[in-house]
Amino acid sequence: MDGSTENGPLLQVACPGCLTANRVLAARTADSPKCGRCGTALLDGKPLALDERSFDAFIARTELPIVVDFWAPWCGPCRAMAPAFETAARDLGPSARLVKVDTDASPGLAARFGIRSIPTLILFRAGRESARRSGAIDAGSLTRWVRAQ
Repeated sequence: MDGSTENGPLLQVACPGCLTANRVLAARTADSPKCGRCGTALLDGKPLALDERSFDAFIARTELPIVVDFWAPWCGPCRAMAPAFETAARDLGPSARLVKVDTDASPGLAARFGIRSIPTLILFRAGRESARRSGAIDAGSLTRWVRAQ
């Protein structure tokens, strides 16, 4: 946690628009917090696309668990899993951020994380990889996997 106030602990959450680190009361993450700099919703329940430019900053500035879907547009299982990933993003709501990395557009990230098959899901906690799984997964299984880690 980034700290606390008399109102409770604070979490740091990166803005999906401008990548600014924002401090949000942990108890208020479900209240649709917005970026103090640009006004973008911080936790909108939608998967966020990241690339080589934004990946490290977003991971480093977000204390919530982050699930990264490494995928490619030509991958049939990736496309089939996309609706389940969106559903899981809504279901996990403010307790985790779900993001997507197109391995064709960001080959450096794919190489850095040793992505050998897609889709591959990596769960980050406190900026570090804490779990990984490959292959398409349904929304319920994805949600349970994140909560169990």
